[in-house]
Amino acid sequence: MEHPALWQPSPETVANANLTVFMSAANARRGAGCTDYASLWRWSVAHPEAFWSLVWEECGVIGEQGGAVLEQGDRMPGARWFPQARLNYAQNLLRDAATRPDEDALVFWGEDKARRRLSRRQLYDEVSRFAQALQAQGVGEGDRVAGYLPNLPEAVVAMLATASLGAIWSSASPDFGVRGVLDRFGQIGPKVLVCVDGYWYNGKAVDCLAKNAEVAAQMPSVKRMVVVSYLHDRPDIGAIGNGVRYAGFVAPFAAREIGFAPLPFDHPLFIMFSSGTTGVPKCIVHGHGGALLQHLKEHRLHGDVKPGDRLFYFTTCGWMMWNWLVSGLASHATLLLYDGSPFIAGASGQPGTLLFDYADAGAMTHFGTSAKFVDAVAKTGLRPRETHCLSALRAIFSTGSPLAPETFDYVYRDIKADVLLASISGGTDILSCFALGCPILPVHRGELQCRGLGMAVDVFDEEGKTIPAGTGKRGELVCTKPFPAMPVGFWNDPGGAKYRAAYFGRFANVWCHGDFVELTAREGMVIYGRSDAVLNPGGVRIGTAEIYRQVEQLPEVVESLVIGQDWGQDVRVVLFVKLREGLTLDEALIARIGQQIRQNVTPRHVPAKILQVADIPRTKSGKIVELAVRDVVHGRAVKNIEALANPEALAFFRARSELQA
Repeated sequence: MEHPALWQPSPETVANANLTVFMSAANARRGAGCTDYASLWRWSVAHPEAFWSLVWEECGVIGEQGGAVLEQGDRMPGARWFPQARLNYAQNLLRDAATRPDEDALVFWGEDKARRRLSRRQLYDEVSRFAQALQAQGVGEGDRVAGYLPNLPEAVVAMLATASLGAIWSSASPDFGVRGVLDRFGQIGPKVLVCVDGYWYNGKAVDCLAKNAEVAAQMPSVKRMVVVSYLHDRPDIGAIGNGVRYAGFVAPFAAREIGFAPLPFDHPLFIMFSSGTTGVPKCIVHGHGGALLQHLKEHRLHGDVKPGDRLFYFTTCGWMMWNWLVSGLASHATLLLYDGSPFIAGASGQPGTLLFDYADAGAMTHFGTSAKFVDAVAKTGLRPRETHCLSALRAIFSTGSPLAPETFDYVYRDIKADVLLASISGGTDILSCFALGCPILPVHRGELQCRGLGMAVDVFDEEGKTIPAGTGKRGELVCTKPFPAMPVGFWNDPGGAKYRAAYFGRFANVWCHGDFVELTAREGMVIYGRSDAVLNPGGVRIGTAEIYRQVEQLPEVVESLVIGQDWGQDVRVVLFVKLREGLTLDEALIARIGQQIRQNVTPRHVPAKILQVADIPRTKSGKIVELAVRDVVHGRAVKNIEALANPEALAFFRARSELQA
């Protein structure tokens, strides 16, 4: 049954969209002949050199573009973008300090405990001082600087200072344990590690000084541990042998003009880490030019971020959305930073309302969060449309997991009716998105609006053949042509074998991302979960998101996790449910869950076993870990349990007698 669009952009919205302006430029200056988004997307993937050079020009990238745009464009990996270019990511993010010095660059809320702001000039000056302090420690091009930090202004400062020098930044959130930090930063050998004395979570102070001391003792590459004061004005850092307080680290240096290093397009900028639940995390290297161009395209064209907009994303420094958020400075946006629990009560006293208080107080134009947060506030009955103004809000971004069709309904019914709801999807692997929102297209429930400009996204069947849009068939999300935000490579992978195996082992010369998806007749995308977690009893494939969508509509169910358990010569479906506090799974609820799946999915995927759990294991960025649970159920080791936010939750799944019969 076809549903009408939940949101339709007004003619005024379409006329004023950055995307419309860009399309006009593509037609006038590149002869693109585009009339709508579909034709613009096709032109962008058919003519990548014309498209990406126009993104550079229209977004006003500071740097030398050079002559060539793309070399060896038929190779993936192996293509080289802007091989003669010179630029610096940090310079492009700090560009407004001279022209708009008093405008907010960063606004920070630390739960209900802290409030701070930095103007664009203040941010520039702080970066200048921190960069000089890094240089005094011998940090230069190619050296690594790591942040073990909350989403504080100091994290942004330290990253930009690192990038300005041509050094490489990597970060993790302070809820990581010592082993998790060593597994990540121990692979890349940072010279300087920036950490914090502690942080607030759900109203409680969490001290980090003992962990910092342990990390310092076990990471010999670190010459200086810089401790940011968050819980205390002057934390006791005596146990950290190479420690210095942040204020003391920058004290010898006065702000001056920053000498931004002019760097090649693919000079390493960030080292990102895979979730690491199946082994030691992969170290994924992203470059200055690819990250900058891709984020400019996504913010300005897909998100319609304009100068003076106020961009928010609920994220930690351990999730790629932090890097994505910070790049908003290059689009002249103010960043609204938040650290802590998203479920803190606001002025009304109702849990989960503080972020909406922030939206009003901060004149938030773009509200970014995870699908799980939206699902959670929907289940609590929160109705921000009735309790908050949200007058500035134009877009809501959601990622981390598929956003269920019913959650689309909730956003438009109970948060705001006139808003672009952009469900977006990509990954740490590309530091960006394959599918996104679009300000000139309607929003349909359950669909990501479009494939990203310049991204040759397709859907392949198991034989590597294209599945046409609108057939209702599902397959592997692939990208058939190179794009600038492909990783530079993996750290400590000199021949590139690990890199090639990670993305190009399934289909030759084609990026295979590992998502199980469908292209609709509108060329929107529906994501059904990870393809390696697809349920396949009797050879009938179904994405895990389809099970979650049905089960979590039941009011008793807070959250669920489903796996395929090897059983005889086949696979059986096993479902774990977390129920509302005080409820117990009984035969009646088991029957209702089974009926919900039987009627709305398929009889074949009704779980053979349904068990109640106290908690659902998840990564630090909030993604549930189906593969880790599947390994535990099958008696296999989870190789890097420190990657989990709540590793204790895995204990339930070990050697359950209920799963042996």
